[in-house]
Amino acid sequence: MKLHGGRFADPAGVSPEREAEVCRVVGRVTRWAGNRSDVVGLLLVGSFARGAARPDSDVDLVVLSTAPARYAQDDGWARELALGEVVRVQEWGPVTEWRYVTASGLEVEVGVGSAHWARTDPVDGGTRRVVTDGAWPLYDPAGILRALIQACG
Repeated sequence: MKLHGGRFADPAGVSPEREAEVCRVVGRVTRWAGNRSDVVGLLLVGSFARGAARPDSDVDLVVLSTAPARYAQDDGWARELALGEVVRVQEWGPVTEWRYVTASGLEVEVGVGSAHWARTDPVDGGTRRVVTDGAWPLYDPAGILRALIQACG
């Protein structure tokens, strides 16, 4: 899985090994999302989405679910994804972030929220900031993420 002309990152910034690890993580989370009935969208955001990652960049993902509260109640999903050690759980408005660190030191942030986060009439200011900073839909069966990206123009 590659983006932006075949790369997730600035060729001078991220090592091929790190980029390969990012591809494995993103691929694993994307497959997981596609196999869950509650997941309605998965969005890669931030520097990897815009092709500007650096060696210290983290992987930022947004999972949209019909049942986001379940993620806080049961960590089975986190064990399935095997993203490493949880180093922080924080609420950012309608999204709860779980930050993981893999054995190699890669940080992976998984924000979980409801599909309401992607509403387009109107687009929430915080959502707009996240999307305009770089967004790439990884799993979007109903097209809600594409519509959101378009609305953020």
